[in-house]
Amino acid sequence: MDQRAAEPGDPSDPGRPTPQRAPGTIKIGQIGGVDVLVRSSWLIVAVLISVMLAPAVDAVEPGLGAGKYVAGAAFAVLLYLSVLLHEASHALMAQRFGLPVSSITLHFLGGVTEIEGEPDTPGREFGVSVVGPLTSLAVGLAVLPLAALAPDRTLLDLAAKGLAGANLVVGVLNLVPGLPLDGGRVLRAVVWKVTGNPHQGTIVAGWGGRVAALLVLVYPFARQFVAGGAPGITDYVFAFVIASFLWSGASAAIMSARARRRLPSLRARTLARRTLAVPHDLPLSEAVRRAQEEQAGSIVVLDSTGAPSAIVNEAAVLATPEERRPWVAVSAVARRLEPGLTFSADISGEPLILAMQRSPASEYLLLDRDGSVFGVLVTDDVDKAFAAGT
Repeated sequence: MDQRAAEPGDPSDPGRPTPQRAPGTIKIGQIGGVDVLVRSSWLIVAVLISVMLAPAVDAVEPGLGAGKYVAGAAFAVLLYLSVLLHEASHALMAQRFGLPVSSITLHFLGGVTEIEGEPDTPGREFGVSVVGPLTSLAVGLAVLPLAALAPDRTLLDLAAKGLAGANLVVGVLNLVPGLPLDGGRVLRAVVWKVTGNPHQGTIVAGWGGRVAALLVLVYPFARQFVAGGAPGITDYVFAFVIASFLWSGASAAIMSARARRRLPSLRARTLARRTLAVPHDLPLSEAVRRAQEEQAGSIVVLDSTGAPSAIVNEAAVLATPEERRPWVAVSAVARRLEPGLTFSADISGEPLILAMQRSPASEYLLLDRDGSVFGVLVTDDVDKAFAAGT
């Protein structure tokens, strides 16, 4: 169980599309305006729980026949309702801090809350992260009295003890200080508060997740030596699946943090190309000649009032044969300045990448503080600067 924040990726990504519902996923409702989704893999969990609990159900309620599997499935539903409470607490806390939440999804390994963006302070990061494990612990503690009062060797006793134990275990394990677990985000918030650097916090928490993955992987072997009992094949399978989940999530977080540390060096003002402004009806050949003469790396097209209206597309110019350029108006190879294609020359770092992702294009117009044209920002130039780490 974890929260997943939407983060800016490589600048060459043409923008993050609107989230699509994954195949095999169904919507079962909403909490606080957030869609609650269930993946088909949850059915595998329900079947496994039903089969694994069948002997225990049969022991406390003999003679149920196939009903023992129904009881196991009912427990699976109760268990995942508590998982839903865990994830809903993340979602509601994020919304309280003004962060949009796109969905809550229940799946094979538990659940995930898709949060758009990230908390802007370590305190908010801590709050959004820690509330999930605390909710699970609260559910476990709330069910304990029922487990204590229920008659021994009854279905109620079995369900109450199982639900209390599962939630207490989930709450404790999710406080393990390693990404992608909630405890990893708690650790990230602490390191962020101490160092003032959220990316450093992510890297530290990511390494915590890798350590946790290795510990999970060796757990069946260690238990064999410590407890003396031989682990079953399912112990090794579950250890491998959980360790893979932890390792991949932690590694992705580390790589993302290292990439995002380079974002502040991306400044539109320093990456801008010098531009030449030309009338919209000027022949392309003449516009190119003037740009070469002025040593301009881009061309802006002016409308009849003298205001910037379009940016010449470099790829379109190169695709136009030289013999045709005298007969082609420069506006024919330019893209109109639609909303989102004009930036302040002072934009930089993560806001720059997010702005480019919102309005994918090959060129953007940059305006100076006084509203005058400063230059043109070319996406390829941003890609190269990002890749070079400059």
